[in-house]
Amino acid sequence: MNQTEAILSATPSIEDAQRTRLVFCLLAALAMAGALGAQAGATLQDPDSWWQVKVGLDFLANRTFPTVDPYSYTFAGQPWIAKEWLGQVLLALAYQTGGWNGVVTAIIASISLTVFLMGWFLSAWLKPILAITLAFAAVFLINPIFTARPHVFTFPIIVIWTEMLFRAAREERAPPWWLLVLVVLWANLHATFTLSFVIAAFAGLDLLARTGLSKPALLAKWVAFGLLCPLVSLIHPYGVQAILATLTVAYGNEAVPLIMEWKPFNPPDSPVQEVAMLLGLFGLLVSRLRIGWAKALFVVFTLHVYLAHVRFMYLFFLLVPLVIAVEVAQQYPSLSATAWLAEKRDGLERFLARRFYAICGTAAVLLIGAVAVLGSAYQVTPSPKTSASGALAFAQSHHLSGNVLNSYNFGGTLIFHGFKTYIDGRTDQLFLGGFTKSDNDTGRGDGKPLLEARLKKYAIDWALLSADDSRIPFFDQLGWKRAYSDEYAVIYLPGA
Repeated sequence: MNQTEAILSATPSIEDAQRTRLVFCLLAALAMAGALGAQAGATLQDPDSWWQVKVGLDFLANRTFPTVDPYSYTFAGQPWIAKEWLGQVLLALAYQTGGWNGVVTAIIASISLTVFLMGWFLSAWLKPILAITLAFAAVFLINPIFTARPHVFTFPIIVIWTEMLFRAAREERAPPWWLLVLVVLWANLHATFTLSFVIAAFAGLDLLARTGLSKPALLAKWVAFGLLCPLVSLIHPYGVQAILATLTVAYGNEAVPLIMEWKPFNPPDSPVQEVAMLLGLFGLLVSRLRIGWAKALFVVFTLHVYLAHVRFMYLFFLLVPLVIAVEVAQQYPSLSATAWLAEKRDGLERFLARRFYAICGTAAVLLIGAVAVLGSAYQVTPSPKTSASGALAFAQSHHLSGNVLNSYNFGGTLIFHGFKTYIDGRTDQLFLGGFTKSDNDTGRGDGKPLLEARLKKYAIDWALLSADDSRIPFFDQLGWKRAYSDEYAVIYLPGA
């Protein structure tokens, strides 16, 4: 073999390069699935997981979309819609298939798909190793919001949506009309679908920054696409009600400041994310990277939303790398996929390209086998901090009935087990009009009179409190008797 033939054999065809990229992305997704599987119980820490699954189960059983609250006694009959019904049904189907193991598997699958898509899109511009490293890091940084709730199912959608729209703007063509199907899917999965309108607007601004007014026909197509986004989102069982409910939360209500995920970014609570943002800022300051004013506005917007509400951290960490990857590749050619294609292939890359189908098949078999084996050998259960399993077993065995005053974190498990709640995690639509604020005030130092008044107002028959609930001393002072306690929950009954 002469020197030219040796070089050609070491430099893959485009097809081999694509296969290598694909295998890298698959391996990254499998690595993420393995990492999440090793700590599967962490996805079941959120008290809302209980009622999200229950709403889906009730829909599957009744095939009806609720329009009034069926789960609490304090707001029974008040307007309430299951606006995220499809996400709740997916959780319920997973639960019916494999219990909480099934729920966790569905969540891990969605997150792993997100890693794959991030790696695939980034590796179109950046070297594959760099791309999958960034994808893995981005998804790792948003792990605090990996919970068994419908929002996780939207991660792959928002990645595809952002990539496709900014790619269309970069190539100065109309947005793909098939993306409107994603809006419909997103709208039925989770209330964050209104973000699709905002992202589309920023992509349109990027096109405007590139072309100005020189292509009016193209701009008209983008405007039409933008107008169709909210229109097709109305393909929803509740129609415009879903948008209105989302906007109500977006503009804030009395419960928003009291819920952890809606609070602003706090560095001591998120040191890893703080370091990542500071390193990113340092990199921008010392580099010569230029991304244009439209993309700069998008970066500022995602950062603002994250700093205002920690639940939106995924907008910044997932979407910013996707949006600026092309500029990084163009302005730093040594990091680009083009430079990688021109390099000689190492042994690993040649092996991956030549054994593509065997590797994919083996990975699929191993993945299915791991899910089956672990599913039968290891049962995941929700956090005892939200399940109150011992306390509820006591309540059922002692036939406790009537109105229960519960700690916020026990609302989900009460709904799941068929108890009407005093308060629960559906504060986006319910427990308003001063209710949530007053409930919070009952736990303050001067809250005993207010608590006593609410016990009478709502004819409370028993109380289920978390072990660290600040109202526990008040129940003792009011003469209520502790009927049950463990390290997670306490049950009080009225004194004789």
